[in-house]
Amino acid sequence: MSFLPVCNGWTVSDAIQVRGLRLWAHVGVLDFERRDGQWFELDLELGVDLSAAGRSDALGDTLDYSQLITALQQQARSLSCQTLEHYSERIFERIEELYGPVPVRIELRKCQAPVSGFDGVVAVRRSRHH
Repeated sequence: MSFLPVCNGWTVSDAIQVRGLRLWAHVGVLDFERRDGQWFELDLELGVDLSAAGRSDALGDTLDYSQLITALQQQARSLSCQTLEHYSERIFERIEELYGPVPVRIELRKCQAPVSGFDGVVAVRRSRHH
């Protein structure tokens, strides 16, 4: 599932991954979903060359995932929309605001879809390759 960005003529398969980020958001087609909110879970992968940070051990040479997690938590609290597709698009927008155009893959899951007799998970998986 790793990206293959090109940096100085070399293909790199480095990535920063965040898995299992739980977010409370007001997303859903049903009124009570947008009114009351519910849990979502997000896995994401940012394709980035990590060799400079590997050599320097400096946070400035990599992408600060704590900044990303905090930004996505704040976004979720203020979001109100109907579809996972729209929510995932907003996630892409927020990532690009923070880091610019980097390759991104996400899987956004609704933890408890309000479908009678269904106990599974509903998700969208999307990617952006810049």
